[in-house]
Amino acid sequence: METRRVVLRYPRQLLDRPITSQLIRDFHLEFNILRADVTQDSEGLLVMGLTGTKGNLDKGLRWAREQGVSVQPLSKEVVRNEKTCTHCGACINVCPTDALVIDAETREVQFNSNRCIACELCVAACPYRAMEVAF
Repeated sequence: METRRVVLRYPRQLLDRPITSQLIRDFHLEFNILRADVTQDSEGLLVMGLTGTKGNLDKGLRWAREQGVSVQPLSKEVVRNEKTCTHCGACINVCPTDALVIDAETREVQFNSNRCIACELCVAACPYRAMEVAF
Protein backbone atom coordinates (compact mmCIF):
# COMPACT_ATOMS: atom_id res chain seq x y z
CA MET A 1 0.00 0.00 0.00
CA GLU A 2 1.11 3.51 -0.79
CA THR A 3 -0.10 6.86 0.55
CA ARG A 4 0.02 10.13 -1.37
CA ARG A 5 -0.92 13.58 -0.18
CA VAL A 6 -2.59 15.46 -3.01
CA VAL A 7 -4.36 18.74 -3.65
CA LEU A 8 -7.52 18.40 -5.73
CA ARG A 9 -8.99 21.55 -7.28
CA TYR A 10 -12.49 21.20 -8.62
CA PRO A 11 -13.80 23.71 -11.16
CA ARG A 12 -17.22 25.12 -10.32
CA GLN A 13 -19.02 22.94 -12.87
CA LEU A 14 -17.79 19.75 -11.14
CA LEU A 15 -18.87 20.60 -7.58
CA ASP A 16 -22.12 18.65 -7.86
CA ARG A 17 -20.47 15.48 -9.24
CA PRO A 18 -19.42 12.62 -6.91
CA ILE A 19 -15.76 12.64 -7.97
CA THR A 20 -14.35 11.75 -4.54
CA SER A 21 -16.78 8.93 -3.88
CA GLN A 22 -16.03 7.43 -7.29
CA LEU A 23 -12.29 7.58 -6.57
CA ILE A 24 -12.90 5.63 -3.39
CA ARG A 25 -15.41 3.14 -4.77
CA ASP A 26 -14.10 2.49 -8.28
CA PHE A 27 -10.37 2.56 -7.50
CA HIS A 28 -10.49 1.03 -4.00
CA LEU A 29 -8.76 3.97 -2.34
CA GLU A 30 -8.89 5.00 1.29
CA PHE A 31 -8.90 8.70 2.04
CA ASN A 32 -8.19 11.15 4.80
CA ILE A 33 -9.40 14.70 4.25
CA LEU A 34 -6.69 17.04 5.51
CA ARG A 35 -8.23 20.32 4.42
CA ALA A 36 -11.32 21.33 2.48
CA ASP A 37 -12.61 24.58 1.08
CA VAL A 38 -15.65 24.22 -1.13
CA THR A 39 -17.83 27.18 -2.04
CA GLN A 40 -20.95 26.74 -4.14
CA ASP A 41 -20.13 29.50 -6.63
CA SER A 42 -16.39 29.03 -7.04
CA GLU A 43 -13.85 26.24 -7.19
CA GLY A 44 -13.44 23.51 -4.62
CA LEU A 45 -10.17 22.70 -2.90
CA LEU A 46 -9.58 19.37 -1.22
CA VAL A 47 -6.29 18.31 0.37
CA MET A 48 -6.33 14.56 0.91
CA GLY A 49 -4.20 11.66 1.87
CA LEU A 50 -5.07 8.80 -0.49
CA THR A 51 -4.00 5.23 0.23
CA GLY A 52 -4.12 2.27 -2.12
CA THR A 53 -2.00 0.21 -4.43
CA LYS A 54 0.33 2.17 -6.70
CA GLY A 55 -1.66 1.02 -9.73
CA ASN A 56 -5.01 2.08 -8.28
CA LEU A 57 -3.61 5.44 -7.15
CA ASP A 58 -2.19 6.10 -10.61
CA LYS A 59 -5.42 5.04 -12.35
CA GLY A 60 -7.67 6.95 -9.95
CA LEU A 61 -5.74 10.21 -10.16
CA ARG A 62 -5.51 9.91 -13.95
CA TRP A 63 -9.29 9.42 -14.05
CA ALA A 64 -9.83 12.50 -11.84
CA ARG A 65 -7.69 14.59 -14.21
CA GLU A 66 -9.74 13.32 -17.16
CA GLN A 67 -12.88 14.54 -15.38
CA GLY A 68 -11.41 18.06 -15.19
CA VAL A 69 -10.01 17.99 -11.65
CA SER A 70 -6.58 19.55 -11.17
CA VAL A 71 -4.42 17.08 -9.24
CA GLN A 72 -1.15 18.15 -7.65
CA PRO A 73 1.05 16.61 -5.00
CA LEU A 74 0.98 18.44 -1.67
CA SER A 75 4.28 20.19 -2.16
CA LYS A 76 4.37 22.62 0.69
CA GLU A 77 5.13 21.64 4.20
CA VAL A 78 5.56 23.33 7.52
CA VAL A 79 8.97 23.05 9.12
CA ARG A 80 10.31 24.20 12.46
CA ASN A 81 13.44 26.30 12.72
CA GLU A 82 15.15 24.61 15.66
CA LYS A 83 17.44 27.60 16.29
CA THR A 84 14.53 30.02 16.64
CA CYS A 85 12.08 27.82 18.58
CA THR A 86 11.96 28.60 22.31
CA HIS A 87 9.44 25.81 23.06
CA CYS A 88 6.93 28.37 24.35
CA GLY A 89 3.98 26.21 23.25
CA ALA A 90 2.01 28.95 21.51
CA CYS A 91 1.64 26.69 18.48
CA ILE A 92 0.17 23.63 20.18
CA ASN A 93 -3.24 25.14 20.92
CA VAL A 94 -3.94 25.96 17.29
CA CYS A 95 -2.75 22.69 15.72
CA PRO A 96 -5.83 20.70 14.62
CA THR A 97 -3.96 17.41 14.13
CA ASP A 98 -1.75 17.31 17.23
CA ALA A 99 1.36 17.47 15.07
CA LEU A 100 2.69 19.82 17.75
CA VAL A 101 2.62 18.60 21.34
CA ILE A 102 4.45 19.27 24.59
CA ASP A 103 6.69 16.41 25.75
CA ALA A 104 5.65 15.66 29.34
CA GLU A 105 9.21 14.91 30.48
CA THR A 106 11.30 17.56 28.73
CA ARG A 107 8.56 20.26 28.48
CA GLU A 108 9.73 20.88 24.91
CA VAL A 109 7.49 21.15 21.87
CA GLN A 110 7.68 18.04 19.72
CA PHE A 111 6.81 18.35 16.02
CA ASN A 112 5.55 15.30 14.11
CA SER A 113 5.68 16.41 10.48
CA ASN A 114 3.84 13.25 9.35
CA ARG A 115 0.71 14.48 11.15
CA CYS A 116 1.01 18.03 9.74
CA ILE A 117 -1.54 19.05 7.09
CA ALA A 118 0.15 22.36 6.25
CA CYS A 119 -2.81 24.43 7.45
CA GLU A 120 -0.29 27.10 8.54
CA LEU A 121 -2.13 28.00 11.76
CA CYS A 122 1.05 27.45 13.76
CA VAL A 123 2.97 29.81 11.48
CA ALA A 124 0.68 32.69 12.43
CA ALA A 125 0.60 31.69 16.11
CA CYS A 126 4.36 31.46 16.65
CA PRO A 127 5.63 34.71 18.21
CA TYR A 128 9.24 33.81 17.34
CA ARG A 129 8.55 32.87 13.69
CA ALA A 130 10.04 29.41 14.28
CA MET A 131 7.37 27.71 12.20
CA GLU A 132 7.91 28.27 8.49
CA VAL A 133 6.36 27.16 5.19
CA ALA A 134 8.72 25.35 2.83
CA PHE A 135 7.77 24.87 -0.82
